[in-house]
Amino acid sequence: MHRVLVTGGAGFIGSALIRHVLGEPSFDGEVLNLDKLTYAANLQALDSVAKDSRYHFEKADIVDWPAMRRILREFRPDFIIHLAAESHVDRSIDDPFEFIRTNVQGTCNLLHASLELSTDNDDFRFVHVSTDEVYGSMESGQSALEDDAYRPNSPYSASKAASDHMARAWQVTYGLPVIVTNCTNNYGPWQYPEKLIPVIILNALNDRPLPIYGDGGNVRDWLFVEDHAQAIWLAARKGETGTNYNISGSAERSNIEVVKAICAVLDKLRPRGDGRSYSEQIEFVPDRPGHDRRYSLNSKRIENTLGWGPSVNFEEGIRKTVEWYIGNADELVRNTASAHAERRGLRK
Repeated sequence: MHRVLVTGGAGFIGSALIRHVLGEPSFDGEVLNLDKLTYAANLQALDSVAKDSRYHFEKADIVDWPAMRRILREFRPDFIIHLAAESHVDRSIDDPFEFIRTNVQGTCNLLHASLELSTDNDDFRFVHVSTDEVYGSMESGQSALEDDAYRPNSPYSASKAASDHMARAWQVTYGLPVIVTNCTNNYGPWQYPEKLIPVIILNALNDRPLPIYGDGGNVRDWLFVEDHAQAIWLAARKGETGTNYNISGSAERSNIEVVKAICAVLDKLRPRGDGRSYSEQIEFVPDRPGHDRRYSLNSKRIENTLGWGPSVNFEEGIRKTVEWYIGNADELVRNTASAHAERRGLRK
């Protein structure tokens, strides 16, 4: 019987992970969702498991050291899967202090509070979930390997790089059994509309401009969130402690390609009343400072050692995502109508 604590479990990736774990027929344990419930959290994403007797929720801030010690001592998890983080680059440019507070101090609290658990439980594991952005911008044809040097270029990626290094340090110095995963750009249902794909879908449906930073040539590798959830849980159970695993969607696209793909799906599923393409709403806007040109991960380690690979290709994933947002657009627009009223991340 496994006891799993997921930090940030009401967030986009965390909620997908909880749904995945509780949906596994062989899972016989309990899951505790620990979340501060910031602006990007959404407990509705967990409605399908909210009444499951194996699911529990506790509202808490990972920066609160006494609360972390109490919760870990009471729940005694076998796994901590750490997803709680401030994650939007534009917001990190405007307010880096909150990113350092949550992503660095909060991670330190969790790592140190976990030491008590690892001394009594030989099977305990701490899984720290991170990002491809820690490796910095990649030249064409290059993909970051797990042992490559970090070169973060934004306050967000610097805060995640710091927390990755702390996870390694707690493994080496204290013997804490840690696994670090670094993923490419996630997308799918329930993502808060400040990231590219949900912004474009909801703006299109609401007859707003479709903003693209710079020339639209920035390249990201897109990973369907349910594939990511599967990879995290596999790494948690089967991965080797002290090891990093890159998790890639193997679906590199430039931002302009992503936006045009969304427009093409919308043109078929929800045609505009005037018969014109949604792509006519595209608008190029000033780029963010220090915008990395391309991210790319080599994920051969998790593919070769754990047998994981993405099961949802980009075309299928975009269609599923667009269909979901069409079905939930009215409520999402009402709840987040002012989310993008002010452009963030332009300070220099």
